[in-house]
Amino acid sequence: MANRPKRSGLCLLAALAALLQCEIHSASAREIDTRTGLERFVSHIQEVHKRVANANALVSGDASTEAKSAPQSGRKAGSGSAKGPYYVDFRARTAASWGHAFVWFGKTSERAVEVAGLTPAGDTVPYVLGHLMWVPSETKASYGDLDPQYLTASYRVYLNEPDAKRVFAYIKKLQASSPVWNAETTNCTGFIGSIAEFMGLKVPHRWQRPENYVNNLKAINDGRQMIRLSSEP
Repeated sequence: MANRPKRSGLCLLAALAALLQCEIHSASAREIDTRTGLERFVSHIQEVHKRVANANALVSGDASTEAKSAPQSGRKAGSGSAKGPYYVDFRARTAASWGHAFVWFGKTSERAVEVAGLTPAGDTVPYVLGHLMWVPSETKASYGDLDPQYLTASYRVYLNEPDAKRVFAYIKKLQASSPVWNAETTNCTGFIGSIAEFMGLKVPHRWQRPENYVNNLKAINDGRQMIRLSSEP
């Protein structure tokens, strides 16, 4: 009978040790979960910064290439060059369905880029309804427009300053006067086709995939790079 207190003490110590071990394991698991979540968050932030940096590098890379190829003389920029100081870039990218066509436009010597395109305002429901009826639209940058990894086609043309002012004004006017989207009629390829037509380019029919549309736009214009509008305003 004298051994009972000793055995009870040993049992109590064993129970405490087991409880302490469980607490240590639980704390370690929580620490691992926290660390894993933090690493995922940091990785996500780094990926976002990487995408933005890639987009900026793509825009600035074109500017650097043009700066290197510019003639070193006292003549005004663009007077004897194949490229002008401003540009419109007809682009296509991947999307959940057929893809999307849009334009970049701006000054070749600057990183800043403006984006115009025609998309349904909202998410999946407006897109589906837009195949049956007209739905409200958006005409600014949409998800993926600045992300080089989604790019499937590009056709960049250059303009001098007076022509660029007219074209950019037309693009903004088109943005302001395009309140609806429809998959068959007022769609993204028709939108950028209106811009190309205003610039004097030949345009393919709008009922084709955005990637094919941009490639065909380039092909039927023989890859023409410098655009000069007529003298008429």
